[in-house]
Parts: sequence; structure tokens; C-alpha cells
Amino acid sequence: MKFRFFLALAALVAASCFAESTNRIQAVSHASAPAASTNDPVELEYQKLMEDDEAALAEIDGWIKENQAFAEQGGGVTKEEISRRILKRVEPVRAAYDEFLKRNPSHGNAHLAYASFLEDIHEEEAALQHMLKAKEVEPKNPAAWNNLANYYGHFGDVTNAFYHYEQAIELDPKEPVYYHNFGTTVFLFRKDVMEYYGMKDEQLVFDKALMLYSNSMRLDPTNFLLATDIAMTYYGIKPVRTEDALKSWQYALKLAEGSLQREGVLIHLARFKMNSGQYDEAHRLMNSVTNSELNDLKIRLLKNLELREHPESATNGVSAATTNELSADLSTTNSPAHDHPHEP
Repeated sequence: MKFRFFLALAALVAASCFAESTNRIQAVSHASAPAASTNDPVELEYQKLMEDDEAALAEIDGWIKENQAFAEQGGGVTKEEISRRILKRVEPVRAAYDEFLKRNPSHGNAHLAYASFLEDIHEEEAALQHMLKAKEVEPKNPAAWNNLANYYGHFGDVTNAFYHYEQAIELDPKEPVYYHNFGTTVFLFRKDVMEYYGMKDEQLVFDKALMLYSNSMRLDPTNFLLATDIAMTYYGIKPVRTEDALKSWQYALKLAEGSLQREGVLIHLARFKMNSGQYDEAHRLMNSVTNSELNDLKIRLLKNLELREHPESATNGVSAATTNELSADLSTTNSPAHDHPHEP
């Protein structure tokens, strides 16, 4: 799967950046589809179009990062100039997609690729039309259903997202991203899930989300970012499922590579241990956190741990404030912002 930057319209106007979306929903590349013959001139043209698309996005991202670096040193060009360059750079890509699809209106992957491009420049309504066309011309393409589900989860009736994820999974039950996306949508839209599926208890919604996550992890068992994303879900489940949360973070720990990932997971484990009253275990875990990049989080958690162990020493409001700050910081420690992959 190739990952792409999500370019909002505001970025075109303000020319601030290609934003790395914090949204966890992922689109899926058509790369998993059977490879077309490299002798097919239409497919060769399509592949060249995709390469040009990626090159444009990479070049624009480079401009913005470079200009941000210069700006931090008191230099750089104006936002208006960067915006002008971006608009000029994306226009040939738009024109190339339009021309290709005039000649190849039934090319489903090209419609999905163009939809991805249009979403990158925040033209969602136009993108929707191309996703719908992709589904029309290639109704058995699960990526079309998944990407439409992503759209409906953002902009339309979320129950359409439920239906489209179900269809994507039915068409390709071995793609982990579909389960992950569906699980995330279920978790985020719990009231809608309860109404749509006739559930009376919110705990059943959590169970459904976790089942979908479990399927995703089963199909992609070595994906650290997926494991941490799933483990983060337990911060939002009430009442807290401490044992399940600890198991989830322990699994993520097995997949961690390098001290930053490993020790970031240890902080999450320590927090759940602390919240369940296992203070000695929390201290033991925190003693293993030595990476300097995690010092602030470590200090905050240890401070909160001290307040939990000795509440008589806490002043009014200190414990709650510390807990809230720590929770916010921990939410990004091991679940990095995903590039929003709007993939064909």
C-alpha cells in the first residue's frame, strides 16, 4: 500500500503544509489487484499517470518542508507564493486524469486514483462522483467499496459506511485494512451502530469493534502501528477493561522495534497498571524508561503515580489536571498520526 498526503483546501489557500491526518481510516491501494499486462498501452499510460501523480505530491511536500525550515530561520517565501506553486503543480495532474478518463471511462482504478487526487485537494464532492463511477464499472473491486465507506464515514450517512465496509469485506475477507477501518468507524459512531444493528447495550458495540480489530490483527500480526492503534482504543472503553488493555499493550510490546517504541509502550502499560492500583508494577515499568525523548511523559506519570499512592499530599485539582495532561500526551506517544492514504 502506498501512503499519501491529505491536502486540505485550507492548505492550498494558506500554503501551510500537507497535513498528516490524525484520522485512522485508511484507503486501500489497487496494488493488490491482479497486475495488468505490461504490454497493454492503456495500463502503461495509467501507471505513468500514477507515477506523475506521486511525483507531484512528493515535490510539493518537499517545497513546503523546505520553506518551513527556511521560515524557522527567518527566511522562506510567502504563503501566497507557495500556494501559487502548488496550484500550478497540481493542474497538469488534474488535466492528465481528465484526458485519460475521457478515453478510458470504464477504467475503475483510474477513477479511484483520480478520486484520491481530488480528496488530496479537498474536492470531496468531485471525488465522490469518481468513486461511485469506479463502483459502477467495477462492482467487484473491494477498494471501491472501502473508499466509499471512508467517504460516507466522513461526509455522508454513516450507515452507508457500515454497509460499504461489509461489502468490501465480503469481496476480500483477507484484507486487514477493511476490518480496521470498519472497527474504527464502529467505535466512533456507537449510537448509530446501536440503532443500525439493534443493539441495546454499548458494550456490545465495543465488542463488535474489538472483534473487527482482532480480525485485522490476525491478518496483519506483525504490524506495530496497527497493534498500538488497537491498544489505544481501550482508553475510550468504559468501564475500563484493564486486563484486555494490558494484553493488547503487551502484544504491541512484542512488536516494538527500538527503544522509543518499546519504552513508549511501557508508559502505556504503566498507566493502566497505575489506574488499576498496581503501583509497584507501574514503578517497575517506569524504571525501564530511559529514552530522553520520553522524559516529560515519564515525569508526569511518576508525579501522578506519587499522587495516587499518597493522595493526602495532593493539592486541590492537581491530580485531575496531571491525569488529563498525561492522557492527552499518551494518546500520541505510540499511535503516530497516520498519513491519510486515499488510495485507489
